[in-house]
Amino acid sequence: MQETRRAARQRRRRRGLMVGTTAGLAVTGLLVCLVMTMPPDGKDDAGPAPATAVANSEETPTSASPEKKPATASPSAASATPSADAASASASAAAPKASARPSASPTSASPRTAVATSSLAGRIRPDSTYQGVATVYKAGVGDGACSYGPSDDMMIAAMNTTDYETSAACGAYVLVHTANGASVTVKITNECPLPCVPGQLDLSEQAFAKLVPVSTGRVAITWSLLSSDTVGTISIRYKNGSSPYWCGIQAIGHRNPLARLEVRTSGGWRRLTRTDYNYFLSPDGSGCGGAIRITDIYGERLTVNGIAVRPDVVQSTGVQFARH
Repeated sequence: MQETRRAARQRRRRRGLMVGTTAGLAVTGLLVCLVMTMPPDGKDDAGPAPATAVANSEETPTSASPEKKPATASPSAASATPSADAASASASAAAPKASARPSASPTSASPRTAVATSSLAGRIRPDSTYQGVATVYKAGVGDGACSYGPSDDMMIAAMNTTDYETSAACGAYVLVHTANGASVTVKITNECPLPCVPGQLDLSEQAFAKLVPVSTGRVAITWSLLSSDTVGTISIRYKNGSSPYWCGIQAIGHRNPLARLEVRTSGGWRRLTRTDYNYFLSPDGSGCGGAIRITDIYGERLTVNGIAVRPDVVQSTGVQFARH
C-alpha cells in the first residue's frame, strides 16, 4: 500500500515537471517572439521617416561667410555672356535717345539721335574763345576750298590751314570780335594757306568792312564758334562723277560743324573719309545711294533716306541739327 502511494507521488511529480517545463518553454517562446517584433528602442516601427533638412546653428553657411565675399564673374566673362536683362540694359544705355524735335522731311527715315560720347570737335571747340588776327581777301562769288560754290551771303571767311583741319572747319559759323566792340558772324567756306597762322581768319571784304575799314587790311580779333539760328535745313550733294561704284558725298547748310558722315552698307554703317575739299568718299561705291547718317560735333546724329545718286544736284533733307 505504501509502495502504491509512493509510485503515485512520483508520477504526479513527473507530470508537474513536464507541465512546468512545457509552460516555461511556451513563455520563453512568447518572449522571443516579442523581442523579434520590437525595434531596438522599444517603439513600434512606423515605416521609414521622410528626409528632412537639419539646421545646425554651430555651422556657418559657406555662402554667408563674413570673411570671404562671394566670387563674381570676371569682366571679360561677364561681357562675353551677358544675361538677357543685362544685354537689354546695355543696349538701352548705348542706344542714343531720340530728340523731341521731329524731322520735318519725309525723306528722313529715323528721328534725330544723340551719340553717347565725348566731344567730337577737333581744334575748334564749343565754349572756347580764340585769339588771332583778321586779314582781308577778295572772295569773288564766295566759292572756296570747301566746295560749296557761289555764296548768297558774302559774310564768309577762310580758316587758317591748321584750324581748317582737313575741312573740319567747313560750314562752321564763327562770331568775330574786335577790341573796338565791332563784331560780325561769318561762315567758313575756304582755307587760308601759309603764311596764315593758327587763330587767323581771312575775311571777305564785305565781312571785314563790318569790323574796320577794308583799307586797314589787318586787325586783332577774338573769335568763337557759334550755333547759328539763321540757317534753313541741311542738303546733300553727290560729287560730279559719282555712281553706284564710286561716290563723294557732301553735306551743305548744317548749323554745327560736322564730325562724321556714314553710309549704310550690307555690313552696317560705314564711316567715310573726309577730304580737304569737303567731300566724304566711298572709293568702292559701298553705300552710295543708300541711307546717310551725319553727326555734328555735339554728338547729335541725323539719318536721311531717299537721297539718290544725282551728281552735282543739291537735294534737301528737311532736317537740321539742334542749336547750342
